[in-house]
Amino acid sequence: MKLIVAIVSSDDANKVQKALVKEKFFSTRLSSSGGFLRSGNVTFMIGINDEKVPKALEIIEAQSKKRSKLVPNTIVNEFGSFTALPIEVEVGGATVFVMNVEQFIKI
Repeated sequence: MKLIVAIVSSDDANKVQKALVKEKFFSTRLSSSGGFLRSGNVTFMIGINDEKVPKALEIIEAQSKKRSKLVPNTIVNEFGSFTALPIEVEVGGATVFVMNVEQFIKI
């Protein structure tokens, strides 16, 4: 038995959830936020049998797209004032943890 914890961008969360439901994966959806960009994320918790892990990971990967985004980057210039220069960062995709579970009970 495994527990998958998948942190997905809010932009992709509905697509991930619909694809999981379509393939009969049950999940718990939690709202969360990222530390780097302070953007909205969704954390999915999925308890499944070991042999179904590859299919669940395939679904999450297929529905979680990486994209580039311009974000302000504040620096100090030679006069001591702050200037916001945008930098391009990669956002989206998913961060996934797969953990062993000793017991899984659905009541």
